[in-house]
Amino acid sequence: MKLNFIPVKTRVVLPPKDDISDILDSLELEDEDIIFITSKILGISEGRTCKIGAKEKEDLIREEAERYLAYENKTGDFHVNLTVTQNVLIPAAGIDESNANGYYVLWPKDIDETCRKIREYLVRKNKLKNLGVIATDSHTTPLRWGVTGITVGLSGVEPLKDIRGEPDIFGRRMHLTKVDLVDPLASMAVLLMGESDERTPIVILRGYKKIPFNPEGSMREFKIEPGTDLYSPLIDVIPRNKK
Repeated sequence: MKLNFIPVKTRVVLPPKDDISDILDSLELEDEDIIFITSKILGISEGRTCKIGAKEKEDLIREEAERYLAYENKTGDFHVNLTVTQNVLIPAAGIDESNANGYYVLWPKDIDETCRKIREYLVRKNKLKNLGVIATDSHTTPLRWGVTGITVGLSGVEPLKDIRGEPDIFGRRMHLTKVDLVDPLASMAVLLMGESDERTPIVILRGYKKIPFNPEGSMREFKIEPGTDLYSPLIDVIPRNKK
């Protein structure tokens, strides 16, 4: 099966707030497309920005994070806060200042809800039956250099395939495995978006038949609570943020 990823070059999306409806209206969509949108332009579109200097970045991070590790507790060589934000383990609560013209850009308050609204708008406008909208961000992998893409919010697709109970090639039943259907695609989309001056915040995936569409699909069933996660002994190092 051929995967057809279509990068979409756009105008510059500018903080502190920028209406991106013209960008969404310009998308040439087909039924069963999946749209990957960087969380940065979603945050800017909702005015989720703060002028650099108006507030300390660490204070913003503490406000946004559900779990938060302060600089003084760091063990590596990076001056960065480790956080859990919207149930995602990510540095600095996802707050970024690159390509932001002197602003900090925050994630939308509820990324799933943002994706849902965009999906409903585009379905109506383009008279589509099935459409997926996936919000992405760059993400680091422990013990590896380099960033890859991760899903931070979605609407319209099922993110998981449960293969528990299915046989392997020798007939042994699978007991634990669920397949992540969206992060591998998000990683490719983010690779095509780029990290510097590409101005490609949207990528459309067309013709992919191995992901179920579901208008009610969200990150809800995709996320594991930190206390029950396989990596909870490491995540518990990051204290809960008492807001």
